[in-house]
Order: sequence, then structure tokens, then C-alpha cells
Amino acid sequence: MTQTLLSFGHGYSARALARRLLPRSWQITGTTRSAEKADEIAETGVTPLVWPGDDPGPALQDATHLLISAGPGEDGDPVLNALRYEIAAVAPQLEWVGYLSTTGVYGDHEGGWVDESTPLTPTTKRGEARVAAEGAWQDLAARTGLPLHIFRLAGIYGPGRGPFSKVRAGTARRIVKPGQVFSRIHVEDIAATLDASLSRPNPGAVYNVCDDDPAPPQDVIAYAADLLGVEVPPEVRLEDANLTPMARSFYAESKRVRNDRIKDELGVQLTFPSYRDGLAALLAEESSADA
Repeated sequence: MTQTLLSFGHGYSARALARRLLPRSWQITGTTRSAEKADEIAETGVTPLVWPGDDPGPALQDATHLLISAGPGEDGDPVLNALRYEIAAVAPQLEWVGYLSTTGVYGDHEGGWVDESTPLTPTTKRGEARVAAEGAWQDLAARTGLPLHIFRLAGIYGPGRGPFSKVRAGTARRIVKPGQVFSRIHVEDIAATLDASLSRPNPGAVYNVCDDDPAPPQDVIAYAADLLGVEVPPEVRLEDANLTPMARSFYAESKRVRNDRIKDELGVQLTFPSYRDGLAALLAEESSADA
């Protein structure tokens, strides 16, 4: 039987998963909001669907798997708002549904550890919206038998999303808030985790997707500078950083996220267990591409 994935919000993480599935003869349709990005998606071998706009009904009817990457807005989850009843109707044929959420649902733990059983106490509007979206998908799953899996992603980095360009340009800043730590995840390890879940469906499961090495953000910038052989940017206190409200909100929460479940249940072996591994690999890829 042909495996068919419909990817709502076919962005950075979804494209990484597609690169793993397409060589295995998966048929993938990915939605985007713009015709320009639709052309980019088509070049990767994925069938593009401009949505909202084009009718996703035929792709939904054919799907054996759904991936939801589209984030919630002020009015809630856009996919559920538009297609709740259509998704409920095809729930019996679906083998797997993945919803990409965020570790921001846990809120601030002052640098302490959280796992999937930690109560959800978000402190930002983005986190609150994600908690509401998770709940809405879980409610639909409870009513329809939708085989839902929730993946709470830490800060994503990877090709095109690393600190090197800012460090090279001299615009990177080592913003310091005492006790602040973030968890991170390389996009290829996100794809590997999703792929492992596709092979081992466990409807109702929730997974944290992060690496083994939560770290202060200023340490990551310093390591990137060391790799490039340039001067480490000076430290800047958070209160002196003149950040936008959006950027400042990322410093409102500090926590270390456990990832035992993806290893124990899905057998995931992280390719990049630390930002050090990931940044070194990114720089090597850049050097190879420039050669």
C-alpha cells in the first residue's frame, strides 16, 4: 500500500522529514500560503497545495498520514478551524497524525528539568496558544479515534538556521540572563524522531524532542565564534540588550527538557546530542559546499 502524507504547513521541519520519506516512495503533499513557495516545494519532489485557497479535500481523502506544522493564531488552530469535520470523517483511514508543538507549553521552571508529565503552565501568549491547540487536537482524537501524536520541539537549528552568519558579520550578541538555559534540537534529529514514530505508532503519545545538552544561549554564540576562529562577542546584560518584545519573551522562560521518551519508546539515537556536534557539522557542510 502506498504511504501518503499530507503535511499542513510544509516548512523547515516537515521538509526535513520529506527528504527521508521520498526515497522510500512516499507520496507527499505539502501546503503553503504562497505560490512562490509552492514552486520551491515542487522542486523537492513534494506536491504543493496553496492553502488557504486550493481545496485540500482530495489530498485529505487520499492521506494515510497527517503532519500538522501550522502554528495556532489568535483564533486557534487554523487546520482544525477550517477542516475539523473533514478530518474527523477520514479519521478511521489514518494510520498516524503528528502535531508539532513546542516545549514552551511547560512555561518557566527557573532552569529546572521538565518531562512529558510536567504540568503545562505557559507564561507567554505563544505557549498558551499551543496548549489550547494541543487540547483541541486531543479532544478531536478522543471523539474520533484520530491516531494523534504530539511532538514538543525545543529551539530548532540546522542548515540556514545557525549563528554563523551573525558571528561572521559581527552582529551576534552574547545576551546574558543569569541562570538562563534553553534546550535545542537539530532539524535532522526532529526528522529522525518523526520517522521513528511513523514506524512505531502509539496514538495518544506525547514526546519531547530536544538534544541532551541544554545550555545558556551565550555559550552557543561563544562556541560558534571559536569554531570560526574569530573573537568571541562580548557579553550583554539582558536588561541592556534593547530587544523587541518578541525576542525578549524567549528569555521569560528557563528550563531543561528531558528527552528519555524518544530514546526509550522510539529507539532514537541523536545524530547531534549537543549543540557542539550540530554546529561543527553545520560548519563542515558549509565548507564542503564552498569547496
